[in-house]
Amino acid sequence: MSTPIVWSISGQDSGGGAGLSADQRAADAAEVHLCPIVALLTAQSSVAVESVHPVPPEQLHAQLEALAHDLPPRAIKTGLLGSVANVRVVAQWVDRLRQRGPLALVVDPVLRASTGESFANVALVEAYRQELLPRATVVTPNRREAARLLLRHDHDVPDQARALRALGTEAACITGGDADEPIARDHWHSVHATGWLALPRRAAPNTHGTGCTFATALAAAIARGFVPADAAVIAKMLTTSGLRADASNPGRGAGPVRPRHGFITDRSLLPTLDDGELPTFAPGSTPPVEGLYAITDHAAHLASLVKQGVRTVQLRLKRADDEPAAAWQARLLDQITRSRAATLAHGATLIVNDHWQEAAALGVDFVHLGQEDLLALGAEERDSLMRARRAGLRLGVSSHSLWELARAAAWQPDYIACGPVWPTLTKAMPWRPQGLRNLAWWAAMSPAPVVAIGGMLAPEQLADAAAAGAGAGCVVRGLQAGATHGVHEWLAAWQAGSARRTRAAPGWPAPSLPG
Repeated sequence: MSTPIVWSISGQDSGGGAGLSADQRAADAAEVHLCPIVALLTAQSSVAVESVHPVPPEQLHAQLEALAHDLPPRAIKTGLLGSVANVRVVAQWVDRLRQRGPLALVVDPVLRASTGESFANVALVEAYRQELLPRATVVTPNRREAARLLLRHDHDVPDQARALRALGTEAACITGGDADEPIARDHWHSVHATGWLALPRRAAPNTHGTGCTFATALAAAIARGFVPADAAVIAKMLTTSGLRADASNPGRGAGPVRPRHGFITDRSLLPTLDDGELPTFAPGSTPPVEGLYAITDHAAHLASLVKQGVRTVQLRLKRADDEPAAAWQARLLDQITRSRAATLAHGATLIVNDHWQEAAALGVDFVHLGQEDLLALGAEERDSLMRARRAGLRLGVSSHSLWELARAAAWQPDYIACGPVWPTLTKAMPWRPQGLRNLAWWAAMSPAPVVAIGGMLAPEQLADAAAAGAGAGCVVRGLQAGATHGVHEWLAAWQAGSARRTRAAPGWPAPSLPG
């Protein structure tokens, strides 16, 4: 991949803490090339902004024109722009560049300094509302800035995000670094995902430039090909990596955020994505799934598999389109009951897909839910599932992207599935195949053991999944009646792959959706 180019159009902080200085540090950590474009000069230190001096719009235009053909951007991040005229120059250039190809615009509406100084009058706020928000891919205000953009202060944070999207931006992230809470939470709202990106707050003296850092990291990740929801996970990781308890401050005020190279492989930086509640569950008393993980849709086939030595089996049942409700319910309960009896007889683990209430009622203690299943839960169903989890119900959760991994992590599951590792015909999906590199990244970064799933048709693939660090590998068609390879070959492949397992994260993951 050629080095992605990001333009940052922002202010120059003479103290080196925020603005273009912070943007450069973030871009370096994200391994993109930053073009720092000066929209405004400030006279400031680490403790105060003494004065601000917007550059004339013709000077801003000249900088952009000089870059347009030699260093065209994949993403533009805007910070402190300083004048209505400069906002309009940026809007015009975004339109011009989008005529040539896709271009993301991340708007960090810097309306007030962290030291309290206002950077925007009524006219400038209105220019943001009219010129930039309708063109924005993502807008990243803090809570006070969101209130100013919305011209009202009576919204809660999720309502702020929805209202900002109604003004035209494709996605909104209300950052929470300035909130006095033990968990640092940013509220994300986009077509792909909605919820709170959360990590424990770090007690760090070097917080100057967190908003600039986050927005630039977001733009950089989008420039690297990630959709905005995945880019937000990366931005959260990068920004948090730069907050250090042992940081030294060069001045008398807050020191600059210094994001770390290699942050992308630090497991402690992976945030959770939740709807406002962070459930806490006791760890399971039994070990997680391991090795060959068979998936079938019939109890008789399941019984045959466990007799042959498979120790983890999932019963995945789907209702036929023309199947009456009563007949479906009877078949569901019968298949679960027979499958449970078979696994108990052979010391195997039964996992029931989707139908967690019926499974729990019949004594099954392990279920698997997809992301769409979790999102479809009503308030009462969610509370019921959380109670069942606290009572010992074990849970596996699917994931296909970084934001889904973060959302799965919020449930503290017993395992997280990564897929599809290879192309699969089992179900229609928008996701690109993850490949072994992403599987290895998942295995190294996930807070729970990772199960590889998708397109596993030959034992050699199962061996490769084990070598990449997966705790288990799902096989569907490869174990159906008439399959080329028998159970013993699959079991042997797992053992062979486990012998060459690695647990190191392999650098950056690849995007799993087209950006």
